[in-house]
Amino acid sequence: MTTDRDEPRLFWLDRRQDVSGISGTGRIADGVQWPDGTVTLRWRGPHASVAHWSSLADVDAIHGHNGATRIVWA
Repeated sequence: MTTDRDEPRLFWLDRRQDVSGISGTGRIADGVQWPDGTVTLRWRGPHASVAHWSSLADVDAIHGHNGATRIVWA
């Protein structure tokens, strides 16, 4: 999926409720949505990692936990 933007877009994941009991609450990850629609996500915390996704919808489907986590644009 291609976005209408020419520049990368920054965001973070804000978790209101930690349903997994692993990542905690608040700002749990930082992300970039690239102009082609793909997403890179960097998890915060003691076991930080980086993941790449095909779309923001995929990130939300896996990590959104039915509204417990929201995407906040920088």
